[in-house]
Order: sequence, then C-alpha cells, then structure tokens
Amino acid sequence: MSEAGCITRVTGALVEARPLRDVALYELARVGDGGLLGEVIRLEGETATIQVYEDTNGLKVGEPVQPTGEPLVVQLGPGLLGSILDGVARPLELVAAEAGDFIQPGITVPTLDPERRWPFQPRVSPGRRLLPGDVVGVVEERAGRQLPILVPPDIAGVLAEISPGDFTVADTVACLEDGTALNLAHRWPVRRARPAARRLPAGRPFITGQRVFDFFFPITEGGSVSVPGGFGTGKTVIEQSLARHAAADVVVYVGCGERGNEMADVLNEFPQLMDPRTGHSIMDRTVLVVNTSNMPVAAREASVYLGMTVAEYFRDLGFSVAVMADSLSRWAEALREIGSRLQEMPGEEGYPTYLGNRLGKLYERSGRVVALGAPEREGVITLISAVSPPGGDFSEPVTQASLRVCGALWALDPALAHQRQFPAVDWETSYTLYAEETTAWFAERVSADWPDLRATLLELLQRERELREIAGLVGPEALQDKDRLLLSAAHLIREVVLGQSAYDPNDAASPVEKTYRLASLAYELYQAALAGLDAGIGLDQLDMEPARRALTNYRNAPAGEAQAWADTASTALARLREQAAAAGDASGSPAAATDEAAEGCASAAEDQEDRQAQVSP
Repeated sequence: MSEAGCITRVTGALVEARPLRDVALYELARVGDGGLLGEVIRLEGETATIQVYEDTNGLKVGEPVQPTGEPLVVQLGPGLLGSILDGVARPLELVAAEAGDFIQPGITVPTLDPERRWPFQPRVSPGRRLLPGDVVGVVEERAGRQLPILVPPDIAGVLAEISPGDFTVADTVACLEDGTALNLAHRWPVRRARPAARRLPAGRPFITGQRVFDFFFPITEGGSVSVPGGFGTGKTVIEQSLARHAAADVVVYVGCGERGNEMADVLNEFPQLMDPRTGHSIMDRTVLVVNTSNMPVAAREASVYLGMTVAEYFRDLGFSVAVMADSLSRWAEALREIGSRLQEMPGEEGYPTYLGNRLGKLYERSGRVVALGAPEREGVITLISAVSPPGGDFSEPVTQASLRVCGALWALDPALAHQRQFPAVDWETSYTLYAEETTAWFAERVSADWPDLRATLLELLQRERELREIAGLVGPEALQDKDRLLLSAAHLIREVVLGQSAYDPNDAASPVEKTYRLASLAYELYQAALAGLDAGIGLDQLDMEPARRALTNYRNAPAGEAQAWADTASTALARLREQAAAAGDASGSPAAATDEAAEGCASAAEDQEDRQAQVSP
C-alpha cells in the first residue's frame, strides 16, 4: 500500500491529492476522514486526481487520502445470482442491514456474503496441472443447480491439494505447489475484459419473446443492439420485458442513471415473477446493478463496467447471458461531467472526444466465445442497450456512436407511442445486420418460408406508409378497393402481429411458432380478400370480420385455448376463400378470362411468327 497524501483541491466529485508517488492509474483510494471510495483517473507528478464514487459534501483540504493498492474489483463466486448491487459492487441488502435504508459515506461491504457456507465437490485430483479457467469443482448454489468453480484467468500451476466440504467464499479449497490458494470466489477488475479462448461466429438467434424483434429485426446470441427513443416511448418497459422473457440463462440488468421509482418497480416486481422454465422466481437468475439518478455521478460511469464484468464471469461458466443497460446516455453524461471537471478538450455537444472509443470497447465485450480452461464451455453475452437521445434526435453523438459499432437498431418512434402502438418500433428506421445469420435457424426450426414472409410483410408495411400519405391528401374513400384493403391489412398486422402488451400475461411473451402463425394467418387473410376483389366482390361485401376477431382472440388467448382460436381463424379464412371462389364462378371468373385472353394473344403471336417464317426467303 502506498503512502498517504492530503487533499489539496475539491471540485464536485473530483479530488486532487498530493504527495502520492507510487499510485497507479485506476487505483482505488480512501478519501477524507470518512474513507470515501475513489479512483485515481489522472496522475501529474506527485499530484493524483481522484473521482469519488460518493457524495463529497463536507470534504476539506488537508484531510488524508490513502491508496488501497488495487483497482475497482468485484468479487465473483457463488451467491452472486439474485443480488442487488450499487455501482461499485456493494450489495444493497447488506448495506441496509448494516447502515439503514440510506447508503452512508465510506461504508464498506463485501459483494458476497462472507458468512454463508457452500457445499464444495472437487472435480480434479492433486498432481494435475491447472490452466486458467479450468473447473476444479462445483457447488450446489440452489437445489438442482450446480455452479462451477474456476481457476482465475491469471493463475496456473500444479495442484497440490484439494478437499471437499462446506466452505465460505474466502476459505481455501485447493492449493497449488507454489503456495497459491484457490477459493470459491475470486476478484477481477471491472475495467479489464476477461479473456476467452476464442470467439465464435454468430448463428443462433436470441429469442426475445417480442414479435416485432424476433420476426422483423432478429439478433443473434452474442449480438449487440441499440434501442434509442425519446421520453415516453417505452425503452424501460422493453428492457424489463426482455429481462423477464428472453431466452437467457442469466440476466444482468444495469439501471444506469434511471429514475428511482422505475428501479423501485423493478425491485418490487422481479422477485414476484415466475421463470416459466424453472417455476422459481426470476431473481434466481438475475443480477441487478442499481445506480439511480440521485446517486453520485462517478459511480454511474463504473456501473456499466461492473455489469459487463459480472456477465463475463457467467459467460465463462458456460451460460448465455443477457445484459440490459438502461441507459447508455446517462453513462455518457457521466463521462461528459467528469471530462469537463478534468478540463479535457470537449467534442460534439460537450461529450469527450473518446466517447466513440469507450462505447466501442464496451460493445466489443459482448459476443459468443469458447471460455478458457477445461472442460470446453461455450458462453454468450448479448448486449441490449437503451439510449435516451434528447428530444428524440437520433443524430446526437451517443446514438450515432452506438450505431457505428452495434449490429442492430430498434428505433422507437414517439408518434407510434402516442397512437398506443407498443412496442413503438419504427420499422422504417430500424434495421438488423443479423437477418442472414438467423435465416437458416428460423427456416429449419419454424418454417421454410419464414424469410419470404418477413420480407413480404415488411414490403406491405412500406406500401401502407406511402398510401397513408396519399389518403391524407385525398381521403381514404377516394382510394381504390385494393388500396383500401392494403391499408386495412397493414393495420391488422400492426395491431395483431406487431402490437404486444407487456402487462397481459397471455401476450407478454410470444413463442416464435405463435409469432409465425399470427403473421402467416394475417397475410392469408389479405390474400383471400384480394382474391375476392379480383372475383368482383366489393370490399364492403367481403366477410373479413370473423377472421379478424379470431386472430385477435388467438393473440390474447392463454396457451390452452390458443390452438382453438387459430383453428377458428383458419376456418374463417376458408369461408372467405369460398366466398371469393363462388363469386368468381358466378361472374365467369374475370381473372381466368384475363388469363385466357393473354394465352390467346400469345397463340396469335406465335401463329404470326410461323407465317412470317414460311414466307421468309
């Protein structure tokens, strides 16, 4: 531990102290008489600039500053799942037990419960050479679920001894020949990405349970997506819905600078939600990192790195991890505030010039990898990051920097939100670069015509947007029946297929099979009605209401009744086709007559060519 210095200057969350001769960049320090936690972010001679993670009110020049000799680290091991951490890895439950409902300045609490004992079972024998990431044993963290215990990524050696038993996270369970002790938990710096053996190409889709994402804008496991949207467009609801229903083994939810009431709702609701795959509380597979808008801004910048480090740990255990960062705009604002206090050269809109670089490094920590060590394990981190552009302006720096490095954009439109279209995803602005990678999986597991149906419905929605502009000028009554039918079909697709209620227990999550069935039935309804128009039936005479009603009931029906409503919709579509066929037979099938006329013209053209060939020299 380096020698202590004294405070020479205090500017908001930044403190300057000297003389600090042997400290390192990003080393932690205890600041002031209260021992506030801070991090060295600049060194100039013997003067160190420290960003303090806690409220600096009351700090005085001359108070001591004691370096700790290590960077900001998080303790990784059994007991992490289900925990609620603040931005610097202190569990809020233990903080409340020790100091009350409000975080007291300078309080120190370990990330993992130091008293709880875990049953450890070895999986290796003495004499074996251990490499970084090797599994040395398992603990039963919860009934029926075992958690591997790893050799830390920076340790290797020959195993001298290992023993089973009940241990705390700080107890030694194994020892290497060089004397290095192995515990159930290890510590890792949050700003340093954990290494992996190799990265794997994308392939499998990340199933979200939200129809508009899975069908129109899918992402792969290990992908990254940005979700920008103005105030009231539903970013937080989308992130929470994905945390509840997405196909992930572990969820790391980072509330970065969000309103306290929103995070309070998360803390109240998550323990009550049941995981449909296990029947247990969803908190059993969730880690919450809470840094609300009233908490110190310096800890906000660290909270995102903390969440990614926790995700990388579970990735190395072989899990599929979903990271929900809500929101990166608040994180970028923390960077801007710290940069301004450091008097750094500002970039666009005052953000630091290295904003794009920091965002790129953060997004690159997602991906699908083969973890270090044996046995071979495949782990995944999928990053879904909300962005809050001021005024909904997607040209602002944080959104643009995110778009340069992420693989998909789920853009939220305030106009759709005002129309009560949720999720309020703008299908014209949104895009995905993962569509081709996921096509083979959907075609094999769901239906071979999944990609064709997706492209057809996207084109139909695009045509509907153009027709709505025309209808706004001349009125929908002036449009032809086919155009009015297209508007009606697009409205049905937006309402039934894309619309989804996060608060309806039957519609909050949609399996991909149900998503495909809804989309295909909606398109079949459009095709059957179009055939009726071709047969001479007026749009107002087509009996489409039974099929529409059945589709709506199918969307909202519980699992046990959904198939019956799908069959009802198919029956209604069959009647609509019969109506079109009967009208076509009664009128002599205009469409068939048109085809016969075309064939006759082609035959006449062929006869003319034959006659010309006979008279040609």
